[in-house]
Amino acid sequence: MKFNKKSTLALLFSLTLIVAGCGQNQSASDSNASSVNTPASAESEEAKLNVEVSFYPMYEFTKNVAGDLANVHTLVPAGMEPHDWEPTPQDIASIEKADVLVYNGAGMESWIDQVTDSLSNAKLIQVEASHGIDLLEGSEEDEHGDDHEHEHAETTDTHDHADEGTTEEHDHEHGHDTEAEEGHTHAHDHGGLDPHVWLSPALAVKEVRNIEAGLAQAAPEHAEQFKQNADAYVAKLEALNQDFKAAAADSKRKDFITQHAAFGYLAQEYGLQQVPIAGLSPEQEPSAAQMASVIDFAKEHQVKTIFFETLVSSKVSETIANEVGAKTAVLNPIEGLTEEEIAAGMDYIAVMRQNLDALKLALNE
Repeated sequence: MKFNKKSTLALLFSLTLIVAGCGQNQSASDSNASSVNTPASAESEEAKLNVEVSFYPMYEFTKNVAGDLANVHTLVPAGMEPHDWEPTPQDIASIEKADVLVYNGAGMESWIDQVTDSLSNAKLIQVEASHGIDLLEGSEEDEHGDDHEHEHAETTDTHDHADEGTTEEHDHEHGHDTEAEEGHTHAHDHGGLDPHVWLSPALAVKEVRNIEAGLAQAAPEHAEQFKQNADAYVAKLEALNQDFKAAAADSKRKDFITQHAAFGYLAQEYGLQQVPIAGLSPEQEPSAAQMASVIDFAKEHQVKTIFFETLVSSKVSETIANEVGAKTAVLNPIEGLTEEEIAAGMDYIAVMRQNLDALKLALNE
């Protein structure tokens, strides 16, 4: 996917002005009804915050904190792999009109700075959910079995959050590196950092708290309700965290092979070793040397399960599994839900519990 991302997004923003001017913005809340509201319900809807979130985990965390006090809309459509997604003019128009924008950060949304710098909404509250979390280094050429646990101090965050700690107004100055921006020729470039913090329940708690702070900043009159909602959801995340701790502590083995390097934070949190076939991007094709390295590792350590994902092809995982006589199973990075998962009423907690069950089996074979 070779193109000049900067110029592409600039063109998209120009088109946004046309879309917004024509009043064709259709990206309302996910829960927005098509029927005409009564005056009372219209007034209630108008009082709600309009929140745009980048992709599914941010929606899940934000909706659980906001409750009925906000219309929450996800920019990346269901079933789409978010690493390669880019906003349309309609999406940018939705962000322009929003009260709050929630995104993961750590390079997950490679478009974020380009888009937000072009907005005129000075009151937009931007919430970088991963702010304040020690980030792991990663690259598209991850060495298998290497120690990825290189922590970054909070100075690695290129945004000036001033006294807010977790949120930023649109008119904050962002310490962008122009040369680095122009070097982003791939939509899935994470800038050398691993963005998959939401896959550690313990770190998901921190993201929820950051989102709580951002919503409270946008609507301080509802701060207490946001806290109550966040407390209730955090209790579920902490129970999940304890279950992962117990499972990892009791497991026979500590290593697992994944399709791409999405589970570094989960592995670090619970004393496990992730062995990724590919790097941080799920669509990256591993080299022959990487494939050989993983196959050798699987044979040497008698790995019986090779994990694949739901939103990308499982071909590489199946190839390795066939080579070493292992089976395949899903370990879901929860970058989005499939239509089937949505129809089944799945959510972050439910999918993470499926991940926990899958890991229990693989770590005890």
